[in-house]
Amino acid sequence: MKLQRKSGLRTLAVTSAGVSVALLLTACGSSGGSRPSGSTPMAASPAATTGAGGVRCGKAATVSASGSTAQEFAMQFWIKNYMRACPGSRISYEGNGSGAGQTDFLKGRTAFAGSDSALSATQITQSKSVCSGGRAVHLPMLGGPIAIAYNLPEVSKLVLDAPTLAKVFDAKITKWNDPAIAKLNPDTKLPSTPIQASHRSDSSGTTDNFTSYLSAAAPSAWSHGHDKEWMAKGGQSAKGSSGLAEHVKKTEGAIGYVELSYALARTIPTVAIATGAPAPVDASVLTASKALADAKIAGTDDDLVLKLDYATKAPGAYPIDLVTYEIVCDKGNRPATWSTTKAFLTYIAGAKGQEDLSFQGYATLPATIVNKVRSKINNLS
Repeated sequence: MKLQRKSGLRTLAVTSAGVSVALLLTACGSSGGSRPSGSTPMAASPAATTGAGGVRCGKAATVSASGSTAQEFAMQFWIKNYMRACPGSRISYEGNGSGAGQTDFLKGRTAFAGSDSALSATQITQSKSVCSGGRAVHLPMLGGPIAIAYNLPEVSKLVLDAPTLAKVFDAKITKWNDPAIAKLNPDTKLPSTPIQASHRSDSSGTTDNFTSYLSAAAPSAWSHGHDKEWMAKGGQSAKGSSGLAEHVKKTEGAIGYVELSYALARTIPTVAIATGAPAPVDASVLTASKALADAKIAGTDDDLVLKLDYATKAPGAYPIDLVTYEIVCDKGNRPATWSTTKAFLTYIAGAKGQEDLSFQGYATLPATIVNKVRSKINNLS
């Protein structure tokens, strides 16, 4: 396995059974998750053949996708395993952010997009131009916590709540020893270090979910709504989850929001969130899974967009979470590559793809939702 850097991206070349596979990634690391209990297997596509390990393979084709950096680690793992089982096909995924992934798909550049936020109604209408006779739909594939990473060398444990976070990221609290932070951390000696609030510079589903949390859990303190673009003024910025994590890692006084796997990979401490439950909640796979267990399907016309409870006060439920979707056409997918695209989506949503996420960083989606995803993929064309 060899890593090469090219045009700002890292190319992971995987050679297996004589086949060279290129995965276009902006970061490499480890992540995690598990198969939901009570889930059922997906039926195979009629045109599929069985590859190594029982993976169903489509007709040999080259499939390109792009989008969410939150799912990069999972995509890296899925693609490597699928390509080993089905060596006649080539799949590439570029982690360029949810907004860019949506744009690539809507302009017909990719077979599917990865996104941590749903398409708007206008974008759904736009999708009809690339989905012949159909429209874009959302397949929730992964869940995970958005960790609040910080850099204070002398502070090993930090508790914050939604109103305080809103004021920190809106430049209304600018010192780490501010009374609002001190009140939440009575046993911690806080420095007078200036706060370096940091956000994503690119269009990001992680930003959309983080600001959705601030909007839902601290509406009186956060007036900017939610969006893939950062709307508050001030602060520092970095591109991608990897770039933001690196910025926090090297900047004393910094605080930023990244998927948990990026903080863990760099050993950056993360904030425990005071939600109103008896005890503050740390970001983890288990605490995010507990929150995601209450996710509801909010999409219309059999679309599987989920609604999360960002203001949850359930004990042990971490409130700042995201769900990553694969966005694809319900009808009118590219005929030349659809067999392989459908086979790959079937694999990653199936029992093998879900249970193989044995790394740290991803949370379990409810089995009822995973089963609906599998049924939906079977009916795509």
